[in-house]
Amino acid sequence: MSTQPAFSHTRVPLNIDGISLDVAALYRDGDKLPIVFLHGFGSTKEDYVDIVRYAAFNGHPFLAYDAPGCGESTCSDLSRIDIALLVKTARALLEHFAIQRFHLVGHSMGGLTSLMLAHQHPERVLSFANIEGNIDPQDCFLSRQIHDYADEDAEHFFDDFIERARQAPAYASALYAASLRHKVRAGAVRSIFESMVALSDHGELMSKFLALPCPRLYMYGEQNASLTYLASLQSQGVYLAQIQNCGHFPMYSNPSAMWEHIGHLQRRQPCE
Repeated sequence: MSTQPAFSHTRVPLNIDGISLDVAALYRDGDKLPIVFLHGFGSTKEDYVDIVRYAAFNGHPFLAYDAPGCGESTCSDLSRIDIALLVKTARALLEHFAIQRFHLVGHSMGGLTSLMLAHQHPERVLSFANIEGNIDPQDCFLSRQIHDYADEDAEHFFDDFIERARQAPAYASALYAASLRHKVRAGAVRSIFESMVALSDHGELMSKFLALPCPRLYMYGEQNASLTYLASLQSQGVYLAQIQNCGHFPMYSNPSAMWEHIGHLQRRQPCE
């Protein structure tokens, strides 16, 4: 087995709108087109490191990083972390790593962040794999809990949120719940969730997604096959990828299928 590292780890200090960030990132160089990954709420950059184990992606540079207030990344004001700040962070990281045009992959919160980034810079995005990212009000089954189970005590809300996730009748939900406390700071939850709900309800996300000029994939777990917009997406040229034995987390429940579909999209082919 090779002792050479398959990827590198670094920290990137940033100041955005007066907020000090220290962003932990994983990356790999290569001579092909780069791939940028944005993780979901309660996940981290490590969700995507297995890209180095799949030959289909050999030679592709990649960037995955922990969003502010998540994983190993820090933020001087957790209460100001919202989707707008996450988009600005993504742009700053792209500039830092001199990434101009790229394939984009985003899950859940990262899918919404990716959509807003792609909407602002459509000429830079080569393809967009949206993994259960918010594009409609019905997608707020996690984030809308900030209103449905309102609690002024951030720690108490997060404790209860974790317990609800642990008991949810969905693939990998208990696994997800087990690490939430270690992957997200409680002080960041409210502002993130409130911004996700506001954008899902009023941000015309579906129109933004359908207007993107690049190849688009919408990936969803079979437990979410009842989403009412799926047929409409397919009729308008979006590749659909239903992941078997899966709920909201294909990277935990069926990663091989996830990587296969991402690879097919980036080769401009739907995965049959």
